Amino acid sequence: MKKRYDVIIIGGGVIGCTLAYFLSRASIDVALIEKGDIASGTSSGCDGNILISDKQPGVDTFLTRESQKLFEQLSFDLPYDFEYMQRGSLLTIESKEEMEIASSFVEQQKKDGYPFRIISLDTLKAQEPHVADDLLGAVEIDCDSAVNPMLFSFATAKKAGENGVDILKDCSVRNINLGKSGGVKEVVTDLGTFRTEKVVNCAGVWAPEIGKMVGINIPIKPRQGQLLVTETTFQVVKRKVMEFGYMMAKFGSGEYKRDVSPDLEKLGIAMVIEPTMSGNFLLGSSRAFVGFNKTISIEVMQGIVRRMVRFFPALRTVNIIRAYAGLRPYVEDHLPIVSAVDRVPGFFIAAGHEGDGIGLAPITGRIMQELLLDKEPPVPFEHLSFSRFK
Repeated sequence: MKKRYDVIIIGGGVIGCTLAYFLSRASIDVALIEKGDIASGTSSGCDGNILISDKQPGVDTFLTRESQKLFEQLSFDLPYDFEYMQRGSLLTIESKEEMEIASSFVEQQKKDGYPFRIISLDTLKAQEPHVADDLLGAVEIDCDSAVNPMLFSFATAKKAGENGVDILKDCSVRNINLGKSGGVKEVVTDLGTFRTEKVVNCAGVWAPEIGKMVGINIPIKPRQGQLLVTETTFQVVKRKVMEFGYMMAKFGSGEYKRDVSPDLEKLGIAMVIEPTMSGNFLLGSSRAFVGFNKTISIEVMQGIVRRMVRFFPALRTVNIIRAYAGLRPYVEDHLPIVSAVDRVPGFFIAAGHEGDGIGLAPITGRIMQELLLDKEPPVPFEHLSFSRFK
């Protein structure tokens, strides 16, 4: 370990590790500090989706598509396989009203140049024969992909370490000292005090705790999500499948209400299923503000199963072998914070990705890399500025 670094990254989840990898290609001294192990927080309690299908048209879709392109390159650059799969995805449509909204959504995304299309029920059944017979069709997106989030985090961390980044695990940050001018001066940790003029807060749901150390309020709060894992079984689906109503559950916007019971609406449950490389299937999902509580809820498990069986009746015969919960770093406008903090020179934030941290990790790393090197980022990023909050 050195006593001085050009950049110190706080947080060893997928965002911090990916940034460390990109910075490791520059000729600067970098340290990555993680209070536990690599990917021991949100990155170990999620799926690994890289989706434009569940994004609102505009900057959200654009950033994810740019990230998808970077993942294709990273699948060749990183030291071991992180189970990158580009299978596309589907959003199922179950009512005429939903079809109208989906059609408008698809037209906007196509106008912006993205590969969206609506397919009929016959086409959907030909692709996914186990889907329910009473659906109207689906939105199909060919470029969506997925990774194993823990493998990806470890792969980027390993490559960063090989390139010279000091990775300090089981090391908590106690304080960040500022200089007389108000800029970053030192990071105080369990392993000592390190001098630096640039700190990147990649602490996810814990980012507000790091923000308090420099006197700022970061508007991120944890939003719990729960997933179920099936036994290894027959091929229920070939790719990621969600209900179009997932968009409403995720963003909580619009006047449209799904035809679901009040308890499912309250728990934010929407049908999501995806295959793994091992032959299991991940089932979700839920959204709830319960603080930092990661306790598994039987009520949520039952709600997910009810919603899954509605869309895939064949799942009635499949056993669930595991359930787990993760905490999404939620920001009210559903966009992450990837930005310098003007009133604290040298303090940067890369957090608040909610359920999109895996998918947006590469583009976040590239934007932040250029900001830290005083260069122009490769894509517009004004919508991600911390200054948008008053």
